[in-house]
Amino acid sequence: MKKKIRNWSQYNRALVQRGNINIWLSESAISKWQNTEKHGGRGRSNYYSDLAIETCLTLRAVFHLPLRALEGFVNSLLTMMDASLQSPGYSCLCKRSKTLDVQYRKSASKGFIDIVVDSTGLKVYGNGEW
Repeated sequence: MKKKIRNWSQYNRALVQRGNINIWLSESAISKWQNTEKHGGRGRSNYYSDLAIETCLTLRAVFHLPLRALEGFVNSLLTMMDASLQSPGYSCLCKRSKTLDVQYRKSASKGFIDIVVDSTGLKVYGNGEW
Protein backbone atom coordinates (compact mmCIF):
# COMPACT_ATOMS: atom_id res chain seq x y z
CA MET A 1 0.00 0.00 0.00
CA LYS A 2 1.38 3.39 -0.99
CA LYS A 3 1.78 6.09 1.59
CA LYS A 4 -0.57 9.01 0.94
CA ILE A 5 1.19 12.36 0.67
CA ARG A 6 -0.40 15.03 2.81
CA ASN A 7 2.18 17.81 2.99
CA TRP A 8 2.84 18.62 -0.66
CA SER A 9 5.06 21.65 -0.08
CA GLN A 10 7.45 19.63 2.08
CA TYR A 11 7.36 16.75 -0.40
CA ASN A 12 8.18 19.09 -3.31
CA ARG A 13 11.12 20.61 -1.39
CA ALA A 14 12.43 17.09 -0.72
CA LEU A 15 12.21 16.25 -4.43
CA VAL A 16 14.19 19.38 -5.31
CA GLN A 17 16.87 18.50 -2.72
CA ARG A 18 17.42 15.09 -4.32
CA GLY A 19 19.47 16.78 -7.01
CA ASN A 20 21.63 18.76 -4.58
CA ILE A 21 25.29 17.80 -5.02
CA ASN A 22 28.27 19.72 -3.64
CA ILE A 23 31.68 19.29 -5.24
CA TRP A 24 34.64 20.42 -3.15
CA LEU A 25 38.02 20.65 -4.88
CA SER A 26 40.83 21.76 -2.56
CA GLU A 27 43.81 23.86 -3.63
CA SER A 28 46.10 20.91 -3.01
CA ALA A 29 43.98 18.72 -5.31
CA ILE A 30 44.12 21.38 -8.02
CA SER A 31 47.90 21.57 -7.66
CA LYS A 32 48.12 17.77 -8.06
CA TRP A 33 45.81 17.63 -11.12
CA GLN A 34 48.75 17.21 -13.47
CA ASN A 35 51.25 14.40 -12.98
CA THR A 36 54.77 15.52 -12.08
CA GLU A 37 56.29 12.07 -11.54
CA LYS A 38 58.29 10.29 -14.23
CA HIS A 39 57.67 6.58 -14.63
CA GLY A 40 61.28 5.81 -15.56
CA GLY A 41 60.42 3.64 -18.56
CA ARG A 42 60.15 4.24 -22.26
CA GLY A 43 57.64 6.69 -23.62
CA ARG A 44 56.03 9.75 -22.20
CA SER A 45 54.74 9.82 -18.61
CA ASN A 46 51.06 10.35 -17.92
CA TYR A 47 50.06 14.01 -18.15
CA TYR A 48 47.16 13.72 -15.67
CA SER A 49 47.54 12.34 -12.16
CA ASP A 50 45.63 9.32 -10.90
CA LEU A 51 43.69 11.74 -8.68
CA ALA A 52 42.45 13.66 -11.74
CA ILE A 53 41.37 10.47 -13.54
CA GLU A 54 39.69 9.08 -10.41
CA THR A 55 37.84 12.37 -9.88
CA CYS A 56 36.54 12.34 -13.45
CA LEU A 57 35.50 8.68 -13.32
CA THR A 58 33.66 9.22 -10.02
CA LEU A 59 31.78 12.18 -11.51
CA ARG A 60 30.93 9.94 -14.45
CA ALA A 61 29.47 7.33 -12.11
CA VAL A 62 27.49 9.91 -10.10
CA PHE A 63 25.98 11.65 -13.14
CA HIS A 64 25.81 8.61 -15.50
CA LEU A 65 27.69 10.44 -18.27
CA PRO A 66 29.32 9.05 -21.40
CA LEU A 67 33.03 9.85 -21.67
CA ARG A 68 32.68 12.66 -24.23
CA ALA A 69 30.01 14.40 -22.14
CA LEU A 70 32.15 13.87 -19.04
CA GLU A 71 35.05 15.71 -20.67
CA GLY A 72 32.84 18.72 -21.34
CA PHE A 73 31.26 18.57 -17.87
CA VAL A 74 34.62 18.54 -16.08
CA ASN A 75 35.91 21.37 -18.30
CA SER A 76 32.86 23.46 -17.37
CA LEU A 77 33.39 22.72 -13.65
CA LEU A 78 37.04 23.74 -13.87
CA THR A 79 36.05 26.92 -15.73
CA MET A 80 33.48 27.81 -13.05
CA MET A 81 36.17 27.35 -10.38
CA ASP A 82 38.58 29.63 -12.30
CA ALA A 83 41.13 26.82 -12.35
CA SER A 84 43.52 27.07 -15.27
CA LEU A 85 43.26 23.33 -15.90
CA GLN A 86 41.69 21.13 -18.54
CA SER A 87 39.83 17.88 -18.28
CA PRO A 88 41.51 14.72 -19.53
CA GLY A 89 40.28 13.80 -23.00
CA TYR A 90 37.73 11.04 -23.41
CA SER A 91 40.30 8.68 -24.95
CA CYS A 92 42.70 9.29 -22.06
CA LEU A 93 39.89 8.60 -19.57
CA CYS A 94 38.99 5.39 -21.39
CA LYS A 95 42.57 4.10 -21.46
CA ARG A 96 43.40 5.06 -17.87
CA SER A 97 40.12 3.68 -16.50
CA LYS A 98 41.28 0.19 -17.49
CA THR A 99 44.40 0.38 -15.31
CA LEU A 100 43.09 2.45 -12.39
CA ASP A 101 41.13 0.73 -9.61
CA VAL A 102 38.43 3.22 -8.61
CA GLN A 103 36.40 2.24 -5.53
CA TYR A 104 32.80 3.20 -6.23
CA ARG A 105 30.24 3.53 -3.49
CA LYS A 106 27.63 0.77 -3.69
CA SER A 107 24.63 2.19 -1.83
CA ALA A 108 22.80 5.31 -2.87
CA SER A 109 22.36 7.74 -0.01
CA LYS A 110 19.32 9.82 0.71
CA GLY A 111 19.60 13.59 0.87
CA PHE A 112 22.70 15.58 0.03
CA ILE A 113 25.78 14.19 -1.68
CA ASP A 114 29.18 15.79 -1.09
CA ILE A 115 32.07 15.00 -3.43
CA VAL A 116 35.33 16.03 -1.74
CA VAL A 117 38.67 16.05 -3.57
CA ASP A 118 41.84 16.93 -1.70
CA SER A 119 45.48 15.93 -1.95
CA THR A 120 44.81 12.60 -0.21
CA GLY A 121 42.21 11.50 -2.73
CA LEU A 122 38.53 11.59 -3.52
CA LYS A 123 35.61 10.74 -1.24
CA VAL A 124 31.84 10.70 -1.79
CA TYR A 125 29.79 11.36 1.33
CA GLY A 126 26.07 11.04 1.90
CA ASN A 127 23.86 13.25 4.04
CA GLY A 128 25.46 13.90 7.45
CA GLU A 129 28.54 11.72 6.85
CA TRP A 130 31.06 14.50 6.36
